Amino acid sequence: MEETIEKEERIEKTEEKQVKKRFTIMGITIWRLLAYFIIYSVVGFVLETLFGLITKGVIESRKSFLYGPFCGIYGLGAVIMIPLLQCFKKNNYTLFFGGFVIGSIVEYLISLLGEIIFHIKWWDYSDMAFNIEGRICIAFSFFWGILAIYLMSHFNPIVDRVSDKMKAKFSVKFLKVACVCVILFLFVDFLVSSFALKMFFTRIAMKHNIELATYDEYIFECAELYKNEDIKNFTMRHFSDEKMLRTFPNIKLTGKDGNVIWVCDILKDIQPYYVRLFTPKRLQ
Repeated sequence: MEETIEKEERIEKTEEKQVKKRFTIMGITIWRLLAYFIIYSVVGFVLETLFGLITKGVIESRKSFLYGPFCGIYGLGAVIMIPLLQCFKKNNYTLFFGGFVIGSIVEYLISLLGEIIFHIKWWDYSDMAFNIEGRICIAFSFFWGILAIYLMSHFNPIVDRVSDKMKAKFSVKFLKVACVCVILFLFVDFLVSSFALKMFFTRIAMKHNIELATYDEYIFECAELYKNEDIKNFTMRHFSDEKMLRTFPNIKLTGKDGNVIWVCDILKDIQPYYVRLFTPKRLQ
C-alpha cells in the first residue's frame, strides 16, 4: 500500500515537472517572465526619470504609455534579453558579446515597432558614429554589452531573490492574479495610448500643415473620425495637446522629407516638463 502511494507521488511530481518544462523559456517560467516585464518596466521608469533629471535638470514624464509608472521598453527588453543571455553566462566576455548583439537587435526592433505602431521616434542616433538608420549605434551597442554583464551577474539575481521572498510571503495564486491584472492594465493602456497618439498626431499634422512620412497610411483615416463632433470633443478633453506633450515630452515625428520633427518645437507655448530644478550649463 505504501509503495503504491509513493509510486503515485513520484508520478505526480514527474507530471508537474513536465508541465513546468512546457511552460518555460530557457528554463524561466512564463509567470516569472511576466513578473520581469512588470518589474523592469517600473525600474526603467525610475532610471529614465533620474536620467532626465541629471541631464536636463527637470522632472518630466518618461513613461511609455499614458497611465501608470511603466516604461515598457525596458520591460520588453528584459523579457527578451534575460532568457537569451542564459546561453552566454559562461563568463563576462561571452556575456558582453551576447549583450552587444542581442541588445542591439532588441533596440533596433523596438525602435522600428515604435514607428510602425505609434508612428513616433523614441530615439534618434543619426548624429552618432556607426549608426544604422539612427536606431542603433556602436556606442550604445557597447553599453548593452556592459549592461548584460551587470544585469546577469548582479541585478537580476537580486530581482529573483525578491521575487522568491514575495512567493514565500504571499500565496502563488494571489501573485498570479495580481500579475495578470497588471498585464491586462498595461494592455489596455497600450491600446488607449496608441489611439490617443494617432489622434494627437492627426491634430498636429492638420493644424500645423505638416506632412508626415506615414501621412498617407493613417492620417486620413483618423481625420475621418474628427468629423464626428463627439469623438473630436472626447479626444480634445481627454487627450489634449498639453496632456500628450506632458506625457511624452521627447517624442519626435518624421516628416515626409525625412527630417525629424520635435513636437515640443511645434507646441512652444506648452511646458513639456513638470518641474525644473536646475539648468545644466550646456543648456544655459
